[in-house]
Amino acid sequence: MTVTVAASAGYCFGVRRAIEMAEKSAPASSLGPLIHNRDAVRELEEKGVTAVQSPDLIPAGSRVVIRSHGVSREEYRRLERDHEVVDATCPFVKAIHAMADAASQAGRNVIVCGQREHPEVIGTLGWAGDKAFVVGSVQEAMALPPMEEALVVAQTTMGTALYSAICEAVKTRVTRPDIRSTVCDATVKRQAEAEEMAGACDVMLVVGDPSSANSLRLRDIALKHCPRTYLIEGAEALSQIEIHPGDHVGITAGASTPRRKYEEVIARMNDIENKVNAVDETIRPVEAAAEEADFATQFEETMVRIRPGQTVTGKVLRITDDEVWVSIGYKMDGLIKKSDLCDTDVKVDDEIEVEVVKVNDGEGNVILSQRNIINRKVWDEIVAKSENGEYVEAVGKEAVKGGLLCEVSGVRTFVPASQLAGRYVDKIDQFVGKEMKLKIIELDRAKKRIVASRKAVLEEEAAARKQEIWSKLEKDAVVTGTVRRLTDFGAFVDVGGVDGLVHVTNLSWGRVNHPSEAVSVGDQIEVKILDLDPERERISLSRKATLPRPWTVAGEKYPVGSVVEGKVVRITTFGAFVELEPGLDGLVHISQCATGRVNKVEDALKVGDIVRVKVLDVDTERKRISLSVRAVLEDEAMADTEDFADEYAIEEEDAAAAPEAEEAPAEEAPAAEEAEAPKAEEEN
Repeated sequence: MTVTVAASAGYCFGVRRAIEMAEKSAPASSLGPLIHNRDAVRELEEKGVTAVQSPDLIPAGSRVVIRSHGVSREEYRRLERDHEVVDATCPFVKAIHAMADAASQAGRNVIVCGQREHPEVIGTLGWAGDKAFVVGSVQEAMALPPMEEALVVAQTTMGTALYSAICEAVKTRVTRPDIRSTVCDATVKRQAEAEEMAGACDVMLVVGDPSSANSLRLRDIALKHCPRTYLIEGAEALSQIEIHPGDHVGITAGASTPRRKYEEVIARMNDIENKVNAVDETIRPVEAAAEEADFATQFEETMVRIRPGQTVTGKVLRITDDEVWVSIGYKMDGLIKKSDLCDTDVKVDDEIEVEVVKVNDGEGNVILSQRNIINRKVWDEIVAKSENGEYVEAVGKEAVKGGLLCEVSGVRTFVPASQLAGRYVDKIDQFVGKEMKLKIIELDRAKKRIVASRKAVLEEEAAARKQEIWSKLEKDAVVTGTVRRLTDFGAFVDVGGVDGLVHVTNLSWGRVNHPSEAVSVGDQIEVKILDLDPERERISLSRKATLPRPWTVAGEKYPVGSVVEGKVVRITTFGAFVELEPGLDGLVHISQCATGRVNKVEDALKVGDIVRVKVLDVDTERKRISLSVRAVLEDEAMADTEDFADEYAIEEEDAAAAPEAEEAPAEEAPAAEEAEAPKAEEEN
């Protein structure tokens, strides 16, 4: 008889953490049993941690431990108000509560997959709000009302295969399901290990409390592959179980089972195993002594013992066209068909590793295989990658109904159509011949069946890229981004792969009625990171913070006496405000609106007018600029007067110069006439 113990048996991280926190907090009360194991609860009571069923039974002001399953939002607040709270909620469960709470705050539907009466599910529902649904089967999922969108989470101890099946059903009822992987990795590993052991064992012992959901789940999984599976609370139950000397016994334990309980079972089974082996060892020498003269018997005793599935090392004796004969130290040589030989260049006297397929094929031959070893190693590698969450390399082979058949290291793997990409795939055959990375989402060890997902790889790679981007972002840093889209309340800007929001009030120092007044889609702009919220994937940005404050340079840009142009943006009883630039307004007092008396500002100026104003005063500390329309008009009038005076003076000069030119000949004429007159007289 042999005994194999599961490596993952016993307390999971969340339960162990809750137990340690409770023991350190004693004396205290726990709201409900801290874990689903009566022995563990009794031990805690002995240490001063008492389980109560209602908060009303806990003395006011005393210490209370919240169990690993967690509680609702309202219950948590009530406990926090009236008691000293020690929150031992499993971190994985707490993460689910946070998801449900965020969805509830956003008014989204929440679908919780699990057992309706389980404390963990009840606690999660308490964070999910009024739009919450519980489904425990594919049938219940199909009965859900149609929804546009919903968050989908699972009880941490639910089987991954069942959760996957329920999610597929949910997709038929919800247009945009937000499905989260919330099944605990430790649960997945424990269940997979139990399934593998059950397929190889004659008897499976699951140590756990009958009230523990995860222990019951382990029993159900093992029962599928090992009919002689028993759920026991302790070693005392072994007396009622029939175990044969040649049995291979597997032992595992639920996540709520104390180490002491399953170690007692292991110790008892080891005692039984040692007794059986001791009897076996004492029988053979007696038989051998009785038949000492039988040389054949003595010779046989010197031979190795083999069994189907055993791996042995042998020496090649003979090679024919179809077969290879190998000496493996047994009374008969082994035979390998060349179709089961992987080393094609094997030679006589080579040592090779082979697997025993049959001890006797009916003709006295031992049938060996080398390919089985290779296949098993490949399978073991695939299983190890699945357990470690690693990706496998695959090649698309054939488009079939419902998905794609791939090959992973020679092993057939099915990828459902819904798992090929992030969106619906119309033509599955486009993936035939294509190399791809897959993540294994379901693995049947007994049937060596694999279901994998390309979508999960794409999502995890995208999440990793996003996480890397988030790790590089820092609050108060100034980065360059691209405007992706505009809404009434702001602009979404891509900063290296994730979008942040520049609220309309942070686009400019001035008034912006709509983001399109400040930026356009495709613009490259500098923004400052105001706040980061990685959990909610929200980034608050500011473009305004990267622009100079208008008032800091107002005195330099608008010196007293300068004339500038602005837009009337607001009118009051005492004047009009003129925007010189976004974020910088100046006041034109009513007395400065026109050259004459103005009873109402509206008589001289209107909102939207583009006016030229003169800077009378700049007070950067008080953020005030005094402007004047009248001064510009008066300056313009004065300039016109001076221009008129200059023109008049020129005309006067011209007028003064013109008579002199005309009178000179007039004065000379009489002289000429006088000169000519005597001459005429003389001639007469």
